[in-house]
Amino acid sequence: MLVEPIIPVICGAPLRTLPLLIALTTHLLMLAPAAASEQSAAVFDFELIDTSLEGEMNGPRVDEQARLARLGEELRKRLAVSGRFVVVDVGPLAREARASNLQACGGCDVVFARRLGAALAITGTVQKVSNLILNMNVYIRDADTGRLVAVASVDMRGNTDESWMRGLDWLIRNRLLAGDVGARQ
Repeated sequence: MLVEPIIPVICGAPLRTLPLLIALTTHLLMLAPAAASEQSAAVFDFELIDTSLEGEMNGPRVDEQARLARLGEELRKRLAVSGRFVVVDVGPLAREARASNLQACGGCDVVFARRLGAALAITGTVQKVSNLILNMNVYIRDADTGRLVAVASVDMRGNTDESWMRGLDWLIRNRLLAGDVGARQ
């Protein structure tokens, strides 16, 4: 006499498939909020705050200005690729934004973001204390309210292409794309 094993059934599926059903349901539930939380963002070029003696004596350096441009390009690219942000083209207002000192203009970054149709304004700074001590900050503001949604910061050692890119990479991986940064509350 052949005895068939008794397999409990839930919703027409054998119980042994329950872990698969749970995993699939969890995966689908995780995808839905990600798509719903995707935000449009105007990511402006980084600005340099140079409080170093060298900067006081010699003015802006060409290599640092080039690094600032690369930071903005890289941040836009990485946020777009993440799928969490739809990065809008800031080109139409780039010249006006660069001339405005976005960190001290009284919210013009938010005004620019709204003009571009973005939900978020993302700005960044590199503060140079010396060629050894630098700090990078990224600020995310709600374009409707002007409220600061998130701030991310990293200290860097060394004024090189490599240190600046490593700093940005760390900010992106560990702050900007960690958790629900930029999500509307």
